[in-house]
Amino acid sequence: MSAISHYKAELRFALILVALTALSIRVSLYVPDEYFDNAITPILMSASTAVALCCAWITSRHTEGYRMRRIWVWTLLLWGFLDGIYVVSWLFMGKPVMNMGAYELTTPELALGNLLGWSLLLYPTEALRPGWMNTRRVLYQLLPMFALVALDYFLPVNLRILVALYPIFLLVLLFTHVREYKLWCEDNFSSLEDIDEKSIIRFMCVGFLVALVYFYMCVSHSHARGLTQQWLVIFFLAYGTDLVLFRRNPWVQVKQSANNDSPKEDVQLQPSEVYRRTLEEWMEKEKPYRNPDFKLVDLQNVLPMNRTYLSQFIHAEYDCSFYLFVNRYRVEEAKRLMSENPNMKMGEISSCCGFSSPSVFSRTFTAIAGLSPREWSKN
Repeated sequence: MSAISHYKAELRFALILVALTALSIRVSLYVPDEYFDNAITPILMSASTAVALCCAWITSRHTEGYRMRRIWVWTLLLWGFLDGIYVVSWLFMGKPVMNMGAYELTTPELALGNLLGWSLLLYPTEALRPGWMNTRRVLYQLLPMFALVALDYFLPVNLRILVALYPIFLLVLLFTHVREYKLWCEDNFSSLEDIDEKSIIRFMCVGFLVALVYFYMCVSHSHARGLTQQWLVIFFLAYGTDLVLFRRNPWVQVKQSANNDSPKEDVQLQPSEVYRRTLEEWMEKEKPYRNPDFKLVDLQNVLPMNRTYLSQFIHAEYDCSFYLFVNRYRVEEAKRLMSENPNMKMGEISSCCGFSSPSVFSRTFTAIAGLSPREWSKN
C-alpha cells in the first residue's frame, strides 16, 4: 500500500482547507479597510474568545487525569484571555490592543504571535511524546524566539522573517516524530483504528496552515491580512477540542498495563524456541487475535516478560511488529473461514477474525495476501 493511498483522506482534507484559505485571502483583499477594522475584526475576535473559553470549559470537565487534555485547556485559556483583552479594549477603550491595520506588526505583536503559535504545538508534542515537555524544554524552545524578537528590536537588522518562520521550524521538527509514534503503536497494538497517527497529522497540518498565514501577516501590510487568520484559528480551536476529547489515547492504555510491568527474573531461563512454541500454540488454540483490542501486554498471559522484552522478542523471532504479527494470524483465519464457508459474508468474516471494521479487513488482507478478500475467495 503506497503512502499516498494510506493518507488519502488526510491529503483531501489538507487540499480543501488550503483552497478555502487561498479563497479567503483573495476575497479579503476587496474588504474596505474601515469596514474590516470596525466590524469584521471585532466580530471574529469576539467569536474566537467565546470559542476558546467555551472549549476550555468543556475540556476541563473531562480531563480525567489526562495530561494531554490539561495542556489543551491551558492553551485554550491563553488564547481566550489574550483575544478577550482585544475585545474588552475595543468595547470600553475605543481602540484595540492589537494593531490589525496596514502597518507591519510591532515587536510586542511579533512576540505575542509567536507565543500563541508555540502554544498550539503543546498538544501534538504531548500526543507524540508524552511527558517529554517540561519546564526546561519549554525554556529551550521559547528563548530562541524571544532572542530573535529582541535582536529585531535593538539591532538595525530586519529579522522579522526569521521570527515569523520560527513556529514553522518547530512544527517541522515535530513532524519528524510521527513515524516514531506510528512504529510505537504498531509494536503495542493489533488495531490502529482511532489511535494511529492520522488524526495528529491533521491537527499539525492545520497548525502548519495557521503558521503560514501568520507569516503572511508578518510580511503583508494589508488591512485584511487578519481575516483569514481569525476564522482559521476559530476552526483550529474547535477542531482541536473535538480531537482531544474523542480521540483514543494509546499511551494511557499502555500506562495502565505498565503499572505492574516489571522485568521478570526468569526472562532468560528458557530458550527463545520454547517461548516461541508456547506463544504459537496459545495463538492457535485460544485465538486471542479475535479480540479487536488485543494488545502486546496481553502476551504476558503466557510469556513471563515485561512489555519491552515482549516487543524485542516479537521483532527478533518474527522480524515484524506486533501489529503485523497479529494481523497475519487474522488473515490466515479469514482464509480458513472463506474456504470452509464460501457463503459467509465479508462483514461476518471481518468480525470473527478480530478486525475493527470491514474496510480495515479489506485493506489489511490486501496488504498481507496481495489480493483483496473477494479476489482471493474467487481464486
